[in-house]
Amino acid sequence: MNEVEKNGQPETIVTEKTKVTQCASCGGNTVYEPSTGTLKCPFCGTEKEIEKTQENTIEHDFLQALEEHDHSWDDEKRVFSCQNCGAESVLDNDKVADFCSFCGSSHISLSDHHAGIKPALVIPFQISKDEAVEKFKAWMKKRYFAPSKLSQSYELKKLSGAYIPYWTFDSQTNSSYTVRIGTYYYVTVTRTVMEDGKPKQVTEQVRKIRWRTEHGRYEAFFDDVLVKASRNVTSGLITKIEPFRLNDLVDYNAAYLSGFLAERYSIPLKEGWHDAQRIIDSRIEDGIYGQEYGDVVEIVNVTTNYKEITYKHILLPIWISSFQFNQKVYRFLVNGQTGKVSGQSPVSIVKVSILIVAILAIIAVVLFFSDIL
Repeated sequence: MNEVEKNGQPETIVTEKTKVTQCASCGGNTVYEPSTGTLKCPFCGTEKEIEKTQENTIEHDFLQALEEHDHSWDDEKRVFSCQNCGAESVLDNDKVADFCSFCGSSHISLSDHHAGIKPALVIPFQISKDEAVEKFKAWMKKRYFAPSKLSQSYELKKLSGAYIPYWTFDSQTNSSYTVRIGTYYYVTVTRTVMEDGKPKQVTEQVRKIRWRTEHGRYEAFFDDVLVKASRNVTSGLITKIEPFRLNDLVDYNAAYLSGFLAERYSIPLKEGWHDAQRIIDSRIEDGIYGQEYGDVVEIVNVTTNYKEITYKHILLPIWISSFQFNQKVYRFLVNGQTGKVSGQSPVSIVKVSILIVAILAIIAVVLFFSDIL
């Protein structure tokens, strides 16, 4: 049994084995093993295949979801909140969180929040914990501007595997727009310059732009526009470990989450669509530039009608951890599918200063020889 806090009061949780994760040989709780893609028992080593399907391709109606307040994930998950950073994780109903994967805090309590919309698809972990550590060590060796003693004295914190929530959106769009199109033309200009102390007239070609206004329409269908549904993973870090290969998405199965955490989406569906709109609008502008011809094209305005908006909730895998150096904590992420690493690291002022001095010295030498020649 375990105790967690709920509404400030301790609650006793009886941990029971679920049919999904129970080992057929010894009855222990199995966990998902990324290296084999199976459920593996940590006690007796028995492995169980997971049936991998790709049939859940149904898109869900966006406007209908806003009205229904879908809580379909509540049937199998409950939410734990971190009192330190605010992150919310979802675990099986028989599991208890003992620390936060996002900040490492042990101040975790059971939340009354709904788990929310059940994921439709997931990319299972393909990089194991040991592989993630090796990827991190290789990344660490390439921190050329880090202090020299970093590789010998950093302290690696607990490495946690977590599924991060994303939304994908589809939409048919119809846009009307106004653009200014400029065409270059040249005029001959005569001006007076001083040469050897005497005035001299010279002529030159000066480029000008002749503008015209055009109106047009642009239609496009946007498929699986991907937006992060998490506020708890630094956008700059997670962007650097992208992209994920979405072709590996398979139907959601609770077995893939056994032994891992999944974050409850902190960016709700409506706000996720607003983020997707910004991506779509940018792509529409690129399309407009691509179909209008001129020496210069400037978009004056675009009005877009979005139709047939649909969405999916998906989970993507990352390893999250941090390391401590000189009493300061630096976070890093490892893409659980590709192994790509992104993180923060200390910078040696001495190494940076040496580089700057070297660059300035090279510039000085080049300028010196240029004057001689």
